[in-house]
Amino acid sequence: MANVALARVYQQSFESHPYTTLAFTNGALNALGDVVAQFTQKVVEQRPEEPRKHWRYDIPRTLRFFAFGFGMGPVIGRWNFFLERHFPLRSLGGNTGKVSVRALARRVGADQLFMAPIGLGLFIGSMGVMEGRSVEHIKQRYKDLYQPALIANWQVWPLAQLVNFRFMPLPYRVPFQSTCGVFWTLYLSLLNAKEAEIQDRSEKVQHTDK
Repeated sequence: MANVALARVYQQSFESHPYTTLAFTNGALNALGDVVAQFTQKVVEQRPEEPRKHWRYDIPRTLRFFAFGFGMGPVIGRWNFFLERHFPLRSLGGNTGKVSVRALARRVGADQLFMAPIGLGLFIGSMGVMEGRSVEHIKQRYKDLYQPALIANWQVWPLAQLVNFRFMPLPYRVPFQSTCGVFWTLYLSLLNAKEAEIQDRSEKVQHTDK
């Protein structure tokens, strides 16, 4: 019953304020992904043979992920409206028509070849800016992270988006994508944190040498 009530509240909110609803939903789920990532990182990095390190939860890091998700929610929402209009899945009979496999493949292909590279580029750049990195460091992040993350994206997201576009109603596509994206955010968060750690160590070495 609670899930039904929550879905009803979400639907009403989406109908009255679609982009605000998508912004907060995507932001919250993005933040959740980073919460999972930080606790995962704590477990993975703490080895039994090493002395226990003092660990502190990084709240600003989670807020950065929330901010990115908040900004991307309406963008993804508009993109889904665009796909719905220009890449229709049912050519006959409106909503009751048969879904074309070719049309579904075209929609997934458009999403992965256009929006996926843009979204990943925005993620790397915006995280660098929010962390206060220099232009040189942000450029280095693109060199180090963009290609492997994009390849990983193409290994995971086509199937998820196929299910999303085929079975989810339009108002629920961003939440569904964001829910699946909790695990994707986990991957990106760990990847971004590792790169940030490398850059921090590099900066310390440079300052020591001066």
